[in-house]
Amino acid sequence: MELEKSGRQCEHAMSGQDALISWLYGHAAGRMLLRPLVSPWFSRAGGWLLNTRLSALAVQPYVRANQIDLSVCKKQEFRSFNDFFTRELIPGARPVDGRPEAWISPCDARLTVFPISREGSFAVKHTPYTVESLLDGSDLAEHYIGGTLWMYRLCVDDYHRYIYPADGVKSSNLHIPGVFHTVNPIAGEAEPIYKKNTREYCVIRTENFGTILMMEVGAMLVGRIENREPSSAKVRRGQEKGNFAFGGSTILILSQPGRIAPSEAIMQNSRAGIETRVRMGEAVGYAYGKEGGR
Repeated sequence: MELEKSGRQCEHAMSGQDALISWLYGHAAGRMLLRPLVSPWFSRAGGWLLNTRLSALAVQPYVRANQIDLSVCKKQEFRSFNDFFTRELIPGARPVDGRPEAWISPCDARLTVFPISREGSFAVKHTPYTVESLLDGSDLAEHYIGGTLWMYRLCVDDYHRYIYPADGVKSSNLHIPGVFHTVNPIAGEAEPIYKKNTREYCVIRTENFGTILMMEVGAMLVGRIENREPSSAKVRRGQEKGNFAFGGSTILILSQPGRIAPSEAIMQNSRAGIETRVRMGEAVGYAYGKEGGR
């Protein structure tokens, strides 16, 4: 599938939402109102509402507004809005690139890659981070210094199930409690959201791509990160790993230096500050030394 330069495409039709987020994060009065909105109880309350039968009335207007194709879903009628939001696609709707050297996207998303410096730092929307702060001080951080951070940002109109990008053995999941800032780029310019938000990660030892770290980050109104396998286990490329409940979300993957090369198009877009629209299962990079990998 041809990759699509999207920039902030998922907010293109939501200028009103952008204006609200700018006010919430950019003004003193907005920041006071923001405090309860990013709290876990607010996301839990939103999740409860979206699980009610009454919320199913919002599905069809939402589908029309976002031009969502339900023909590729296993069902077209839903008992709640969250039932729709966590819908499952029919087999083959997201084909998985089976080449051993191909590094695939774990989800539908807007992808940006960031080099991790020799000091273990990187910057997202001019906001500085360290791998250590992202992992809440874990000593795993040292394994990814000089590597690459892959940021897959899911918008509310994306498919919110995600898969394992490679065969391997995963560790148990580690949960880091936090708040629920929106992952809209406007918020990322004001807050270090990826070290404040609730998140969960595991480490996966793979055959072709080294040891990767895969992290799911919750966002505003995402009351649950629903991973299928909490314990250590063998996993396979394309196997469903989990899903997010309602709201925009992010998956972050850390790869070790010299193991995975992003595609040239994604590298160029990322250097220019442009997100690239990708689909679950498609190749977005290669093992170094394979198919253009350095």
